[in-house]
Amino acid sequence: MGADRYRLRRTPRLLGAPALLACGALLLTGCASMPDSGDVRRVDSSPRTDVDTRVQVYGVSPGKGEQPTELVNGFLEATTSNEEDLATAKEYLAKDAGRKWDPFAVTTVLAQAPEVRVEADPGDRDGDGRTVVLSGERIATVDATHAYRSSGGKYEERVHLSKVGSEWRIDRLPRGLVLGEPDFQRIYESVNKYYFAELGSDAGNSRAGQGVLVADPVYLRQGVDPVTAAVKALLDGPTSWLDPVVSTSFPAGTQLGGQDEKVTPDDSNALKVRLSDRAADVGQARCARMAAQLLFTVQGLGQPASEVRSVRLERQDGAELCTLSRDAARSYAPEGVIGRGDHQYFVDADHRVVRLSDDARQPQAVPGPFGEDGVGLGSVAVSRDERLAAGVTKDGRSLYVTELRSGVQLGKARLRSQGGSAERGLSAPSWDGLGGLWVADRNPQQPKLLRLREGEEKADEVQLPDLNGGAITALRMSADGTRIAMLVKRAGHTTLQLGRVERGGSEEAPELSVRGLHSVSPRLEDVDAVSWAGGSRLVVAGRESGGVQRLQYVETDGSPADVPAVPGPNGVEAVAAFEGQNRPLIAETTNDGIVRLLPNTDWKTVAKEGSLPVYPG
Repeated sequence: MGADRYRLRRTPRLLGAPALLACGALLLTGCASMPDSGDVRRVDSSPRTDVDTRVQVYGVSPGKGEQPTELVNGFLEATTSNEEDLATAKEYLAKDAGRKWDPFAVTTVLAQAPEVRVEADPGDRDGDGRTVVLSGERIATVDATHAYRSSGGKYEERVHLSKVGSEWRIDRLPRGLVLGEPDFQRIYESVNKYYFAELGSDAGNSRAGQGVLVADPVYLRQGVDPVTAAVKALLDGPTSWLDPVVSTSFPAGTQLGGQDEKVTPDDSNALKVRLSDRAADVGQARCARMAAQLLFTVQGLGQPASEVRSVRLERQDGAELCTLSRDAARSYAPEGVIGRGDHQYFVDADHRVVRLSDDARQPQAVPGPFGEDGVGLGSVAVSRDERLAAGVTKDGRSLYVTELRSGVQLGKARLRSQGGSAERGLSAPSWDGLGGLWVADRNPQQPKLLRLREGEEKADEVQLPDLNGGAITALRMSADGTRIAMLVKRAGHTTLQLGRVERGGSEEAPELSVRGLHSVSPRLEDVDAVSWAGGSRLVVAGRESGGVQRLQYVETDGSPADVPAVPGPNGVEAVAAFEGQNRPLIAETTNDGIVRLLPNTDWKTVAKEGSLPVYPG
């Protein structure tokens, strides 16, 4: 909060650290016991379980005689508080406006807190009304379903005030909230809800059957009851973007059993959830799927963050529907389609495929044809179970698929491109966790996106949306097979686009299409490399306009991930991350070759020459 915008009286109270709790309203009244001299001493910042160390901000009620600009500033400050119902903010509104205002209908996120200015209001002939203009640079919106969407451009809205007795009050205002990004990041938290992938024509051929969970990120207010908020958001159903490719096992209209129902793990981290009568008659198999969705959604939420050990779903009268333990839920775990990722792979200077384990210092040639001299590969993708590998020749013309074991033959090419060069030929391929192999033919005369089931010869062409003159240069599939990340080059710039994969047709004649394409890194003018780094997270190497290349994490909804930017090596041309946890990053660089970042170390070169490192996937 800028000092030029807020008076001391208006500064919200910050609570959370023990010293501030002891001082109470320190910022409003001062704290007599606060020392003003003495030595500087180290303070133990280790996690505490007996206090909530998250900063809490509370608004201040309007004062007497406040003028329109001052009152609107106070209202905006009050909307940045952690109050669950924003009761203090509503004190700035006229009664009718307070009844109609739904602060959570939409949240507009600006780069900074909105600028405030008064303008003449020709509509107020009696001169008693005032109009205040809010303006700024919009970067995103969060809708009523909690979905974040990047949305650039100028923001300008008007707030109207009139006299209520002798005091100014707001009687007309924009929908929802308008927040600067710093306040938004403090107040809101990204949470993954989980729904089951709708595999359509691929259901019979999926390695994972019908139990593939897909992460659906939403932003929830960091209130005193994050678990209840996450459960309510899960019951509301998937966000509109993801909805066409996922489904929920909860019956339509299912809610918590009571209007004021709270959901909190007990001392043994078991969670009981009482549901409304809409869920009263579900069978055991469906109930287990409902419990799995809920268990993975609430993992790690709460203060302190904890792992839920079991979920018990109950009817509205408290009778048990089913209980699912964390161990029993493993069959639904998203990691089931990610694989173990035992090795990292890349193409060496001799155009063979080599691999590394985390504790290996030197890469070793893979078993089978791809590890032999003369194979002439330019890129590789390894299936999630590390049984099959797909490689594109260095000229971009041919795609081969083979087993990673000794004694097998290379066989014939599964695909051929007529693009005429490596840049205009086949892209580096990518496997989903269902057994599908995806590759783009970048031939300018006939560009295509193709999918091969289990890498077999028959390729299914995937219908693409209009790329507005752009061309796919690279792609990466999510493990669950529902989302595709693509680098699209247009007008000299390469952007990162995310689309959902919709499946229709029949098992014998599948109809695949990419829909809902949108930019995932709108602040980056150019993206050089991308890799999946989690169920709803990507790691990206790119640069803003006029800036230097950075390695950073972004969420699939386009929001910045709550992970610090990686101190990256210079000149990253390709990057690979594991979609599970705690595995090293590996990258191709222009000067240092293939480099790897193990935990608690710096980047280290593992091969002076090589290209396109990947994890299985």
